[in-house]
Amino acid sequence: MIRPRHRIAAAVGALAAVTTVVACGSDTGGSGGQAGPPQPGGTLRYGLSQAPTCSDPAQSASNQTIYVARQIVDSLTDQDPKTGAITPWLAKTWEVSPDAKVFTFKLADGVTFSDGTALTADSVRDTFDATIKLGGAKAALGVSYLTNYVGTTAVDKLTARVEFSQPNAQFLQATSTPQLGILAQSTNAKPAEARCAGDNIGSGPFTYTSWKQDSSATLAKRAGYNWGSAVFGHKGEAYLDRIEFTVVPESGVRTGSLASGQLDAISDALPQDAPQIEAAGGGVLSTSNPGTPFGLQLNVTRGPLRDQAVRQALLPALDRKQLVDTVLGPQFKYATGSLASATPAYLDQSARLAYDPAKAKAALDQAGWLPGADGIRTKNGERLSFSVTFSQVFAGNQAILELTQQQLRQIGVDLKLDLVSGPESTAKMNTKDYDSFYGNSTRADGDILRTSFSLTGRNLSARGPIPALDEALDKQLATNDPAARAELLATVQKLVLDNGLYLPTIELSQAIGVAGHTQDVKFEASARLQFFDTWLSGH
Repeated sequence: MIRPRHRIAAAVGALAAVTTVVACGSDTGGSGGQAGPPQPGGTLRYGLSQAPTCSDPAQSASNQTIYVARQIVDSLTDQDPKTGAITPWLAKTWEVSPDAKVFTFKLADGVTFSDGTALTADSVRDTFDATIKLGGAKAALGVSYLTNYVGTTAVDKLTARVEFSQPNAQFLQATSTPQLGILAQSTNAKPAEARCAGDNIGSGPFTYTSWKQDSSATLAKRAGYNWGSAVFGHKGEAYLDRIEFTVVPESGVRTGSLASGQLDAISDALPQDAPQIEAAGGGVLSTSNPGTPFGLQLNVTRGPLRDQAVRQALLPALDRKQLVDTVLGPQFKYATGSLASATPAYLDQSARLAYDPAKAKAALDQAGWLPGADGIRTKNGERLSFSVTFSQVFAGNQAILELTQQQLRQIGVDLKLDLVSGPESTAKMNTKDYDSFYGNSTRADGDILRTSFSLTGRNLSARGPIPALDEALDKQLATNDPAARAELLATVQKLVLDNGLYLPTIELSQAIGVAGHTQDVKFEASARLQFFDTWLSGH
């Protein structure tokens, strides 16, 4: 039986959220029309929906962590959120070798870290070397971006040459991410755990002034900052004097604090929160996350999921529109492929994922999986039953999977829900101790498919070699031409579904509640927040 929407919405609201709602809003804050020219000064009070895991940009992975850590670190490049183009930041120009193995960056002169030391080519080398030293367990994204890293050479004080043993065409976009943001040597020299204490030194527009794990973080404006990204809306220093991040896990408390004026902006404004926010003169900003949508990565070595026919039959078994309409509401998007629709090189696979339970049942019948007395299919005495391991990193996860469970049961599949904590989730991911694993990955580049599905990446499907897929993943790394690379990534997207490695559900998105006086809160290309241009009217 399908639950009424209001019941599921209440269940969603009770969870600790990390991300929510999709592109129906603008990318700037404020809701009261023209607020006049930006006013410098003031403190932005921001309510996070979950505690940041670590203050180190290199070790950041969750959105709430990146919202904080991104503000203290600059990157070599930036990515235009409207066009996807790579633009200058700390690097003013760059060259990429035809074989995509060598990347040479000319750095801006006069940039300093917040400890007073100068940005040099050595800083680039030390940052990338330190990321490799952190390792994949601590810096999974950064290490994946540096696949086949040979080293960085300081050609001169402001010229850094980064070399790889194999082609790595995705690396230029990777240099725009916070995970490869450039840090001072005083931070790069520290071991992984010590880098999580809130004293990281970057060249960014803000600096850490306090860090209370699981509670709060405070940033202060960096005086003299004048080397912002070409994507930023103004030059010089940030407008805000301070940003105070407070962890407020309960959605209703966050919304009430925003409406009552105790907070100026909040994460994860749920659909039912919007009326209260708007009644207080605020609004909700939203945008889709690029990368892989939420879905089940199917462990092809376990139970019935060893049968490729079973995995493929699951694709038309889900009514993804119902997942959105029943659990999340009209501001969300349902998954239409193995990449989210906001990702460069996205391929629309909605026809392949169209809801067709009769097709799913016929495929299972043909594969010899026949309904038993309780409606669950069996074959050679084995029940068509498997579990999905998930954590509460997104407010809607449990409700979405409960409805997925009901939909799969209608075709004779028994899905069991395995809710685990964050640390348990990581442990299971590392050992591949699950039947299927539910999650997503955010990145504004189709190479996220390599991170998720390659034999040398996370490979949460625990697959063996698939020559056509492996070849396409390798070739896209060796292709600088965007059109040719997009064709290869289209092949990858098709093969991921052809081989039944992934069961997409809904697209991840961000929804930020802002007060009427909070202006120009902006999303960067990967749908994370950028506070450099943010300002407060009437403070």
